Amino acid sequence: MPQPTAPPGRSAAKHEAILRAATEVFLRDGYARASVDAIAATAGVGKQTVYGHFGDKERLFLAVVAKARKATGVDPEDLGTLVPDTGDARADLQSAGERLLRAILAPENMALHRLTIAELTHHPELQRSWRDDGNSQAISDAIATYLAERDRRGDLAVPDPPLAARQFIMLLSAEGQVRSLRGVQTLAEDEIREIARQTTDLIVRAHRPS
Repeated sequence: MPQPTAPPGRSAAKHEAILRAATEVFLRDGYARASVDAIAATAGVGKQTVYGHFGDKERLFLAVVAKARKATGVDPEDLGTLVPDTGDARADLQSAGERLLRAILAPENMALHRLTIAELTHHPELQRSWRDDGNSQAISDAIATYLAERDRRGDLAVPDPPLAARQFIMLLSAEGQVRSLRGVQTLAEDEIREIARQTTDLIVRAHRPS
């Protein structure tokens, strides 16, 4: 997914203004009905400026999604801190799980996800882009690396760290989205901690050394 940074020679302030305006217009009007004209007017720039920064509406939408995800606290440039290494696999994974769940359920992130789902039948390329998001893969890779190290040390028995990492993320995401009604209902912090605890417990018990 394209990252929301200004192209060389383009104004960073205008870039950010377009992203803010696009978020507002997409959430208000939906992807199909949102127009580049409306986004440009909301941002206070010309239509060609929008195209100059983002190319087309789809790439602008994907940049909006990328910005929303980055703002949740899971920065793709700082994934080394996602899973702490305290020597306690259960505590480390629960900490990562809580952080991920807050990111997944961030209101703007979930609103954009609901919008993507609503437009899927008309614009399947949007869902493919969301599914193939490089940031999501990087997060999964970071967790897989942690699990592989736990396997190497003998703390856990993880024969397939990438699979276990995907299962951890999917369990967190599915439970969080179901309980929050796809982000419509805000979860309390104790609910987030409980989902992360339950998910961590399943993964740890499934990979307990013999």
